[in-house]
Amino acid sequence: MRSRTHARGMSAAFALGGAAAMVVAAAVPTLAFAATAAPVATVARRVSVAWRLGVPPLHPAQRLPFRGVHRASRTSVRTALDPRILAETLVAGRGWYSGQWTCLDELWSRESGWRFDAVNYGSGAYGIPQALPAWKMATAGPDWRTDPLTQIQWGLGYIAGTYGTPCTALAHSDWYGYY
Repeated sequence: MRSRTHARGMSAAFALGGAAAMVVAAAVPTLAFAATAAPVATVARRVSVAWRLGVPPLHPAQRLPFRGVHRASRTSVRTALDPRILAETLVAGRGWYSGQWTCLDELWSRESGWRFDAVNYGSGAYGIPQALPAWKMATAGPDWRTDPLTQIQWGLGYIAGTYGTPCTALAHSDWYGYY
């Protein structure tokens, strides 16, 4: 007779797609919880982003299904794969101090609400950094339409190359209404 844990792992594996999912569930057991609640592409994206960034597995108390990101808020619950956490890590990796992170958070909260699929139908801007034209993000990776990490990396490069820092980009946005 199988244990409950084994049965749960099996249901997660079949939701992901059989034997290949068992490899993913065995390699990253804390991400297997989401397999029953999310489509295959969403789970694969979560695992891909987590592995690329070296994000440690979540503590059992933090195992919440990833439902996307809403407007930045001090009261919002942020999971380990929240695009804001990814961006905060990348901002620190560029050597920018924490004040720059605050500026970036305000800028991209205003621009896209940190949604990777945000579209400005008036201008055609797309993604977390609201790239215009959207296809410019393809220089950061082929998955620019769906991967928050690719969009964040492109957006930080754009800000660094055009404005120098997120606070300068925010000041430009405040003054002119765009960045």
